Amino acid sequence: MAPSMTSTITLLINGERYTLSVDHRTTLLDALRERLDLTGSKKGCDQGQCGACTVLLDGRRAVSCLQLAVAAEGREITTVEGLADGDRLHPVQQAFLDLDGYQCGYCTPGQICSAVAVIEEHAAGWPSAVTDDVRPDAGPPPLSAEEIRERMSGNLCRCGAYVAIVEAVARAAEGESAEAVV
Repeated sequence: MAPSMTSTITLLINGERYTLSVDHRTTLLDALRERLDLTGSKKGCDQGQCGACTVLLDGRRAVSCLQLAVAAEGREITTVEGLADGDRLHPVQQAFLDLDGYQCGYCTPGQICSAVAVIEEHAAGWPSAVTDDVRPDAGPPPLSAEEIRERMSGNLCRCGAYVAIVEAVARAAEGESAEAVV
């Protein structure tokens, strides 16, 4: 008897549980878009190079075109659809809207998910390739445009909206830190 090529999995996506039978080769991106109608994440290069399919797995960035759906079972998955709080947009989503950081919009969901993780990584003190002082006791570096560009470098924008994207990430980061102080 040949081994089964499918599994029934349960995925926790945006706080809701979804149970589905998938071929073992099904990517998380295809499960989200084709099986669950969560079409915010986009299929760009389908090779993990462009970041259009970026989602958050347990709060960390992941390109969903390279993540198998079966390997995402038991992990908390957040897509762009799960960032807003009801009708209230996530601060990153609002900043992208306010500063026109979306141009055609194709890369925007991946950019926004990455930006959410970038802000959290920065606040936790994670260094980037351009961070001057990487000692743990140095604390987070200033979230400069250079830091934002480096941290967002895995997400490509064909329209070239990078200036507005960097501004949106900076604004959202300022808002996040202001909310934390209040």
